[in-house]
Amino acid sequence: MSTNAAIELALDRVDWRDLAAQTDHQPRVYTPGEVLMPEAGFMRGHGTFVEDENIKASVAGVIQKVNKLISVRPLKSRYVGEIGDVVVARVSEVQQKRWRVDTNSRLDSILLLSSVNLPGGELRRRSAEDEQMMRRYLDEGDLISAEVQNIFEEGTLSLYTRSLKYGKLSQGILVKVFPALVKRRKMHFHNLPCGASVILGNNGYIWISPTKGQEQEGGEGGFAQNLNEHVPRADREVIARLRNSILALAKCKLMIYDTSIQYAYEESLRYEAHELLQQNAIYDIGQQTQARLRDADE
Repeated sequence: MSTNAAIELALDRVDWRDLAAQTDHQPRVYTPGEVLMPEAGFMRGHGTFVEDENIKASVAGVIQKVNKLISVRPLKSRYVGEIGDVVVARVSEVQQKRWRVDTNSRLDSILLLSSVNLPGGELRRRSAEDEQMMRRYLDEGDLISAEVQNIFEEGTLSLYTRSLKYGKLSQGILVKVFPALVKRRKMHFHNLPCGASVILGNNGYIWISPTKGQEQEGGEGGFAQNLNEHVPRADREVIARLRNSILALAKCKLMIYDTSIQYAYEESLRYEAHELLQQNAIYDIGQQTQARLRDADE
């Protein structure tokens, strides 16, 4: 049995003139142990250490300066949460008055019973009956959208869903990328023109789902799931194409946000959805999306 395989050389895929023109704009990548600057007059932050009166990098990444604070942002790392971050997480364990959830960070995060909306949006103190019904609210394996409310000393994140836009997620696809690729913006909930909705979690978990109608808005903050509702084939194809477009952006190390996703989706329309898994299609979409983003910035 023989199959045809299309192999494209990297030499043919890369535009060397365009690459040479961008060298001045590329950030410098520091390796562990490399000297960043003298210690005098500066404070060391995350990803750095002091040796021989010099601030050196302890991880491979790019340097970040905030006034006199020097830190190195690693190229690949687990999610390091900040208060106010939007995250997509999976419930891993039900405990006493709390849920333990996976947020792609070094430690499991905590969602307290007092930090969720009660069914129907009731505003009252949580009782023993609510504690007994915790598995009816959220069970192991459930996906949720939440916001980081607090960070404990050991690094554990405390989440909350006390808003109608947060809560249990229903039908859709979960896509995992490096957290550093998700661009921090004011809005992380987007209804795209292609007919799907995305939640861009700062922790690298991205949720793609069909766009809800006006009569369904606001139900996400509760605990109801429409798992029995039929999703039309056209919506499933849009979701699958979006998923492959996001993975193409991640493969090309492009920042992921609403504009880049929309551009990548439009560029992917030249291919069938299953063809977006091929290397030549992935790099073609990445190059075209990067060119459109560069033109938009200019």
